Amino acid sequence: MKYITEIHKRRSIRLPGYDYAQNGAYFLTLCTKNREPLFGEIVANGVYPNHGFARMVQNEFGAIVASEWLKSAEIRSEIAMGEFVIMPNHFHGIILIRCRGDRPVAPTGNQPGPKPKSVGAFVAGFKSTVTQRINSIRQTPRVPVWQRNYYEHIIRDENDLRKIQKYIQDNPCNWLNDEDNPVNYH
Repeated sequence: MKYITEIHKRRSIRLPGYDYAQNGAYFLTLCTKNREPLFGEIVANGVYPNHGFARMVQNEFGAIVASEWLKSAEIRSEIAMGEFVIMPNHFHGIILIRCRGDRPVAPTGNQPGPKPKSVGAFVAGFKSTVTQRINSIRQTPRVPVWQRNYYEHIIRDENDLRKIQKYIQDNPCNWLNDEDNPVNYH
């Protein structure tokens, strides 16, 4: 069924009026469809498994996510990749958009989809490529890998950046209490 704004009334979760194609750092969270643990598992890393010593062990699908994340900066000159972590059923990462003067001064019309060279365009391309590669391996064409949307946070300053980097680094160790951990679903 075709999407019709008046009927479906999807509300954007993006900051109204903000240009997500401008220079800046952005923290992203992408979740798998139905929070399915597709990318690997968290394993105890040491003698004290309940004391926060854990690490993520990626499976083949997790390795695809990592590969495509790292490849993104090679194929998109306007983007640099920051800290990231792949979890069993979600992904956190920081991207930096660096304008290089090759953007149009004004939009070129009311074209559907995200603005070129924006956070939304990056996420759409990243999710699409990962989905195609995973579905090719598991022979499941057109089966969604990701939830429809994603979470983003505009990183405001160095202090905000450091907090987010630490959150990303500590994410595997906090898996037992993570709201995205299936054992914590209510």
